[in-house]
Amino acid sequence: MKRLIALLLVVALVAPAAASAHATLKQEFPGFQQELQTAPKFVLLKFDQFVQLPYVEVLNNKGRNFAEQAVASGLDVRAKVRPLPTGQYTIRWHALSADGHVVSGVWTFGVRVRAAPPTEAYGASGPSRTEDVVRWLYFAALATMIGALGFRLLLLRGLEVPPALEKRLFLLAGAGVVGVLEVGILAFLLRCEDVLQLPFGKFLYGDLTPIANGTRYGRTFVVMTLGFAFVSAFIYLAWLLERTVVLVPAFVLALAFAAGLSLSGHDAVDPGSSWKSELADYVHLSAASLWIGGLVALVVAVWPAAPALRRTVLARFSRFATVLVALVLAAGTYLAIVRLPAFHDLWRYGYGQVLLVKICLVAVAVAWGGVHKFFPRARVFRSIAGETLVGIAVLLAAAILTDSKPPPQPTPSSSTTRAAYAGAVGASSWRK
Repeated sequence: MKRLIALLLVVALVAPAAASAHATLKQEFPGFQQELQTAPKFVLLKFDQFVQLPYVEVLNNKGRNFAEQAVASGLDVRAKVRPLPTGQYTIRWHALSADGHVVSGVWTFGVRVRAAPPTEAYGASGPSRTEDVVRWLYFAALATMIGALGFRLLLLRGLEVPPALEKRLFLLAGAGVVGVLEVGILAFLLRCEDVLQLPFGKFLYGDLTPIANGTRYGRTFVVMTLGFAFVSAFIYLAWLLERTVVLVPAFVLALAFAAGLSLSGHDAVDPGSSWKSELADYVHLSAASLWIGGLVALVVAVWPAAPALRRTVLARFSRFATVLVALVLAAGTYLAIVRLPAFHDLWRYGYGQVLLVKICLVAVAVAWGGVHKFFPRARVFRSIAGETLVGIAVLLAAAILTDSKPPPQPTPSSSTTRAAYAGAVGASSWRK
């Protein structure tokens, strides 16, 4: 059976994909996110084949269009532009390709100012509730993958693992990495759809290059997708060859490429960010994934498939989880100080309010975990299952927090207030 699946995968990889026949944008002026010192007098788009019925808009931040009628000539489309004042601008275009499909795209540029990223182009509405749910599923898949791999390699080390438990952990890791790949692609497409502002039928032929190549988010997405594809290959080989040692590179790569989320999020690009905030975010993410993913592994794999190992594994996980929770709390406290200029931002801004909910959920999960230690006669499985559900709710809060905008950073004159807030949070953390 395993050889048959391997053969099918090889055939799928070797089979050629159908070539796209619609027009592709090859060159443009102004360039993607280009900062011009002189306002352009025209917009130029060069395609690899003839297009018809072109339409070009040059929009300022208030939605005013400065472009005149676009004209197609050969492989070029040109539109004159009325005088542009200093500011950021969005170019939106679409044209009828020779194959009958409408191709579209968007990019940004600036006149004597830095251009906004395409994800902040005029017309983009920002993250939606659908994107929050998709990101939640992504975090859940990431935690499941990392948690299952870490559980097998770290907590079951030196133990005789029953085949049923081994199989369940492989299924968890495999489902997690497939979820990361598929849900990650969906999240990227949803973000691109918001930027392009197109119905799904036209979005299929949209030009995603400015987002994929022109933003840190897009470049990170491409690298992470390729990296997790390698992780899936190692997990598959470990299952096919029945060699647990092959899971080691899968685990290392999974942790390494998870850093992409920290390199493209708030703690990497927002004002006040630094390598320290990126590192803290990575520690926070990795520790939370191992903790929550480990809870999932306990509930789904260990408890039903290895009754004889329950006591030993639970004792090991309790010690491991204590370290992980400590890392989550320490990194989270530091990030809260960096992101929130003042203590009252916790309830004055949406970002702070979501953070408060997340803090409360983490506190509930930690308290719930203490039940296993202080009340050994409690119904352990139900307790762990409840803690797992709370952990998954933490991931939902994290997903919403990731798509929320932090409060504006203070000016240098308000550094005293910031120092007082940092002291208050530090003292509060110490008392706990």
